[in-house]
Amino acid sequence: MWKNSSLCCVLALAILCLTSLICSQEIGSPGEPQNLKCIMHNLHKMICTWDVSSKGRYGQTDFCYTTREKRVEIPVSESSITVSITTNSIYGAAFGTKKFAIHKKDISFVPLTPHILSLTPDFSTSTLNLKWSDNGSVFPYGLDAFWQIEILRKETMEKVTQVTYHSKLTHENTILSWNWTSDMPLECTSHYAKIRCYINVTDFVGHKDWSDWSPVEKVLGKDTEPNGSGVFPQDTVVAVGSDVTICCVHAEDQQIKRMTYGPEIYPLIHLSSRSSAIRVINASASDTSGTNVVCTLSQDEMDGTVLFVGYAPDTPQNLSCETSNFLIIKCTWKPGRPSGLYGKRRTKYSLLERISGKNVSCEVNEMNRERVCGFPVLADQKTYSFTLGVSNPIGQTESSLLVDLTQRVHPKTPEKLTVSGNSSTNVHLHWYINGSFTEIRLLCQIEISSGHSEQKLHNVSMPGGKFSTYTAQLNALHPYTKYQFRVRCSAADHFWRWSDWSRVEEHTTLEAPPARGPDVWRERSPSGRSLKIFWKPLTLSEANGKIVSHEVSCYLLDTLLEYKEVTEPSNSTEIKLGKNDCVISIVAKNHAGSSPPSKITSVELPSDNVKTERAVALGNGIYISWSSYPNVTCGYIVKWCHSSGSEPCSVDWQKFPSNTTDAVMKSALFRPGVRYNFSLYGCKSSGYQLLKNITGYMKELPPKRAPNFTVEETSSDSILVKWEDIPVEDCQGFLEGYRLSFAKGEKDALKPRLSESGNPELKVKNITDLTKKSLRILDLQGKTSYQLDLQAYTAGGVSPPNSLYVVTKEDCKIKDTFYPEIPNPENSKALQFQKNICEGNKTLKTLEMNPCTPNSVEVVETQSAAPKIEDTEMMSPAADTTVPEDGSDSENENHVVVSYCPPIIEEEISNPSMDEPVGSSQVVYIDIQSMYQPQIKAEEEPEIDLVTTAGYKPQMQLPISALKIESRSATEEESDKTAGYRPQANTNAWNMDTPDSPGSVESSNENASFGSPCSINSRQFLIPPKDDEDSPKPTNTGWSFTHFFQNKPND
Repeated sequence: MWKNSSLCCVLALAILCLTSLICSQEIGSPGEPQNLKCIMHNLHKMICTWDVSSKGRYGQTDFCYTTREKRVEIPVSESSITVSITTNSIYGAAFGTKKFAIHKKDISFVPLTPHILSLTPDFSTSTLNLKWSDNGSVFPYGLDAFWQIEILRKETMEKVTQVTYHSKLTHENTILSWNWTSDMPLECTSHYAKIRCYINVTDFVGHKDWSDWSPVEKVLGKDTEPNGSGVFPQDTVVAVGSDVTICCVHAEDQQIKRMTYGPEIYPLIHLSSRSSAIRVINASASDTSGTNVVCTLSQDEMDGTVLFVGYAPDTPQNLSCETSNFLIIKCTWKPGRPSGLYGKRRTKYSLLERISGKNVSCEVNEMNRERVCGFPVLADQKTYSFTLGVSNPIGQTESSLLVDLTQRVHPKTPEKLTVSGNSSTNVHLHWYINGSFTEIRLLCQIEISSGHSEQKLHNVSMPGGKFSTYTAQLNALHPYTKYQFRVRCSAADHFWRWSDWSRVEEHTTLEAPPARGPDVWRERSPSGRSLKIFWKPLTLSEANGKIVSHEVSCYLLDTLLEYKEVTEPSNSTEIKLGKNDCVISIVAKNHAGSSPPSKITSVELPSDNVKTERAVALGNGIYISWSSYPNVTCGYIVKWCHSSGSEPCSVDWQKFPSNTTDAVMKSALFRPGVRYNFSLYGCKSSGYQLLKNITGYMKELPPKRAPNFTVEETSSDSILVKWEDIPVEDCQGFLEGYRLSFAKGEKDALKPRLSESGNPELKVKNITDLTKKSLRILDLQGKTSYQLDLQAYTAGGVSPPNSLYVVTKEDCKIKDTFYPEIPNPENSKALQFQKNICEGNKTLKTLEMNPCTPNSVEVVETQSAAPKIEDTEMMSPAADTTVPEDGSDSENENHVVVSYCPPIIEEEISNPSMDEPVGSSQVVYIDIQSMYQPQIKAEEEPEIDLVTTAGYKPQMQLPISALKIESRSATEEESDKTAGYRPQANTNAWNMDTPDSPGSVESSNENASFGSPCSINSRQFLIPPKDDEDSPKPTNTGWSFTHFFQNKPND
């Protein structure tokens, strides 16, 4: 409460009376004041308003007010106040009085309504600029003001956006500005703006509220202009990924048919009666000429624009500035991603030097990845602060750099390089550099290269000059050498970068006498009366020129015994020794002089018990070693000889110090698989002595071939194999042994090697005793074919195999049992053979007792029930015997092929070359196993060629009718002449009880057999097939095995 409340009330009443007089007339009593409200627009005064109530009375009373509104401005108090309001008549009479208490919390704070000063459009960027005053002079400093701005568009005033803008009041009237960029070109339709304010008075306890909205300001679109038309925006640039709105404004009498962006038609967005738009979402980069937008109107009219879509510039990377001549500073950078904008829309660069304030525009090529901008060197300024600005229509950025120019020197390429000199070891170089380097020292690097040595770099420092020529001298060069020189330079004190290399200049130094004498060796002839002298050519660095000859001298003490001058390119000579040894001296000569002499004595000391040892193959060399010899005082010499086919042996050697006991011998002429023989000599004060011989390989390989081998002996259970040595040149390594593999197998050219066959019966014998040249293979099976493979092996691998095939002999016990002696069938009464069959025809071998002819015996049988027995055919030249073709028809006959016992027949197979997969073979036929075949029907029998089956035929069953010779036809008789002796073959006719005689001729069985079960030359015992469920059982069983094995010991 105020201290003097009565005085304040009177004062307030007086103020209210003065400011609240209103002239009016009322009938009846005057009304009382009510509903008092107070509002502040600033913090100094408040405006209070109230209402006046009235009562119905008779008569009329005139009231006089000074204003039409019932309001008054009252200064703001620090605390609450009480206000009395009295209503008076125009005559001064009081009609009514009422008191009001005004508290701070009951007062509202509402800022005055702001007014927009301007709304300015920028059609090129579709931006609106809004300006207004904050009226901050009536408020204390530092209050927060918030401005709510609304943007509306189209005739319907649709709200587009509403933003809140913040500012600080400064106790002054400040013009505020705000920019808004539309997502639609401003030409497309009208845009509107309005604003209101809220001031945050922090210590005000009453109600605070927003001001009223300002009056609306507007920017009219092209669709409101009578002649307004076009496609907007016009040729604008946007960023990749932007959403772009493009509109078409047309005349009143036209309509839009379609709008296209590039090749695609987009849906229309209606804006007004004269304007429509399309929306392109996430626009992709356009090509260099932009993307066309076409608006097709009625009446076949068109309008359009071009949209350029690109990127904002990247921040320049790797900004670097340097000088090459102290006249221009060259700054370079990498621009990053291309903007995709060209021509007048391209990215632009400017270089600002902040210390001097000088700014230059950079002309760069958009297509060039490396950007360059030049800035002039300023007088008396060494430090430069550069800012590179980059901008294009989409955005801008910058990069900065601070440089000391004396530390950023990159000289230009040296020019006009020349080389001069009249010496064998030194030259002078001269070159020119364009630029002024008087303030620094230069460091120049000279590259020296030649054909026979590595590149060398020589650095030389010198004071810098202004557009000067520089000179350097090079020493310690090699005589008679062609050199290549080039130069580059940089700053000496603060190295930054080398210049580019100058062009190459060549120069050849003069010759000098050879630096040393040649490396020498000698060999005595077997007679000892002559000496062959060898020397190695000097290297280019040792020769110091072109060697033209070698002087060879033979001295006995100080007496010259012989002298020779050997011209190039010879590197050996021979001198006669006679009875005296001498010291050989060799001097190399070129055009500049002679080398120091190389000396060697012809004395060769005797050697006893010289041994030969093996060297170790390393793959890239040959390792040899030896024991230390105390008497060797001047080193060791290892000598060997290179030989290539028919050319003479080329002697080579290598010398080692006396303390050496091993060495790895290397030579470009060494070849894998070639044996080299080395001789180790010791150098003593009295001469050279052969210490030992060493043989070895650089790399051991498998032998080229296996040894040749043969079968010396065979039996029924063993084979004796003998082989030969392999020549040294075919060994290709130190022979370590032989590998003999054997397994059962017939001769077949298509069979794989034994080692690759996977035969489970394969056996291998490893022979490591190299002195052995034969081996007996035991525990074999009789009458069996074996395949034998012999290989040799070294540390480098195994040779290809040599192969042969051998058949073991038959077991004699079995032969005596199954092949007894049989009487001559010519004396048999069972068969009446005509003598002329055997006597007049030498091709028939039926009854000849020749055990050396292997053959096949075919038994022709008319009885289909007889079993068929086949045995493996033997190969023999004797089997080629032919007879005249028989006229009998054998198509429906059964054929039984029976083999008989042959002698041993050997067949040699020549050794293949290294390219063939197998080695030499030998086939030894001893016997062929028989086998039994099940019965085959007559209709399945193949047609028999009698030419191949004629000759001796074993016994076989004959029909009874065949014994009656007089009843046979002429054809049958002719057939019998060539049929020969036949054994019993019909097992059904064998008589169990009388195995030694045929059945009776008078027997009722037409298939009765006769004769013995074996023929005289047959190796096949005719045993009937084993009885089983699948074989037909004969009516009469054959001879029993018990008849043949009675009283025989068990084998």
